[in-house]
Amino acid sequence: MPSPSFLRARQLSLLFDFGDGLMAGVDEVGRGPLAGPVVAAAVILDERRKIRGLNDSKLLSAPVRERLNDEIRDKALCCSIGQASVEEIDRLNILQAALLAMRRAVDGLRLAPRVVFIDGNQLPRLPMACRAIVGGDAKVRAISAASIVAKVYRDRLCGDLHEEHPEYGFAAHKGYSTPEHLDALRRHGACRHHRRSFMPVREVLPE
Repeated sequence: MPSPSFLRARQLSLLFDFGDGLMAGVDEVGRGPLAGPVVAAAVILDERRKIRGLNDSKLLSAPVRERLNDEIRDKALCCSIGQASVEEIDRLNILQAALLAMRRAVDGLRLAPRVVFIDGNQLPRLPMACRAIVGGDAKVRAISAASIVAKVYRDRLCGDLHEEHPEYGFAAHKGYSTPEHLDALRRHGACRHHRRSFMPVREVLPE
């Protein structure tokens, strides 16, 4: 694995390619679940206000993510959430819905970035320079921050879904296709928050 110093140098080289100006990191969560929206976050960090412990949100425990989410929102220059609804996922497909959520997150930023770094290998249509970075949520601090903010936001949404439909167990599996979720689908059918275009959901829909 590359050393932290190498990754910092690489990030600086990427910034140099685009000159001076604000840089936003973007990441999304929720492509795989069978229910709920896909959520993206865009974050512009304040380099004068350091945040220790930023990393890919999947590598952090829930309490650490919650703590870092609060710190990011307090110290970042700005951050924004974008979503694509279940209806948009079913109409557009999950990839296009994820790109739409990313674009909405960037559009919602209070400050306009000069360049946007996005986790993955697909880019939404944006009016500024963009670069896709595979594994960027573990390489670029602003993307790491975005992954944390998006994950915490979506997990809280799943908590709300659980309050509305406790029979599915959304608070535990966050909408993913766990054995418990699939069993609940077979027993109760789909609710309005399930993605009809996903095969396990289609299989329980009435003919």
